[in-house]
Amino acid sequence: MKHKILELIKKAAHSEDDYKSLESIFSLYEQLQFSTNIKQMGEDIYSWLHKEFNIDNLTFALFDINTNSREEIYVEGEEFYLDDDKSYFFIINTHTNINATVSFCATSNVHYQVLQAKYETIEAAFFQISPIIQSGILKKNFIESSSLDSVTKVYNRNYLIDNLTKHLTISNNKQNEIYFLMIGIDHFKAVIDEFDYDVSDKLLIELAKVIHSNINEFDMVARLNADEFLVSIISNSSEYNATDVAEKIINDFAKIKILVNEETKQTLKKTVCIGFEIFKANSDDTITDAIKNADIALYEAKNKGRSILFKHSELKDEDTIELF
Repeated sequence: MKHKILELIKKAAHSEDDYKSLESIFSLYEQLQFSTNIKQMGEDIYSWLHKEFNIDNLTFALFDINTNSREEIYVEGEEFYLDDDKSYFFIINTHTNINATVSFCATSNVHYQVLQAKYETIEAAFFQISPIIQSGILKKNFIESSSLDSVTKVYNRNYLIDNLTKHLTISNNKQNEIYFLMIGIDHFKAVIDEFDYDVSDKLLIELAKVIHSNINEFDMVARLNADEFLVSIISNSSEYNATDVAEKIINDFAKIKILVNEETKQTLKKTVCIGFEIFKANSDDTITDAIKNADIALYEAKNKGRSILFKHSELKDEDTIELF
């Protein structure tokens, strides 16, 4: 691939078209250097293809060779299929276990012929930007490894608290309340004792999916320890809406079946309890205090049974918190 860039540089000395192609490639290279993350890189690649070659659809994805898994990072335009006669698929080799892929589709046969004539230019461009894409992937992996739970891919406690603190600062105290849901699986240890960690991980992943399906894109989820998830709800304007979200999570998770034995088709169903607390921005309490109260409320909920939602504000002096 390197020789194609060198050949283009050589031709550019005598051909205006080749010089313009080379200029275009380096304009993409310079633009990507200002990209803040891997998604922005995908968007910039699309903008370049759209401007230079009239591409109006694109899928930018990452492919992990080790796990044989694919993650879509940026998608633009109408859906297309790779087996379409007018589609293109490029691999950006980053010399790591994760490569980037760029695919798009011509809009007509004439457009396809134009792209065919420019194929080597596009290919050379993707070769040239591969070090920047590699850097973006490494940055993404570092951020995820330091802020995301490895099993469920939700945030960790520190990342959530840091972002909520920043959110309150940016909102300049216009965010009056944040609703916290502390979610725990009932008798989770029994799952590990009876089955194994693979089954418990499946359970946690399904719970994370249920939580995400019931909250807003602005709300945040963090895994705190073995089976506890903390949800911060900042998108709902009332306590009623927040408790409604909690009830939906409880009800939806109770319907989930986890396959624990392929041969016998044995499945496992579990329930969750939720502790509820409200953080008021104008109070003397801190976010950490509110999270602690939500945790206390969760344990009280578990003491009362299964599939229970308990508010910390309803805690009475005679209530006892039995940790188990």
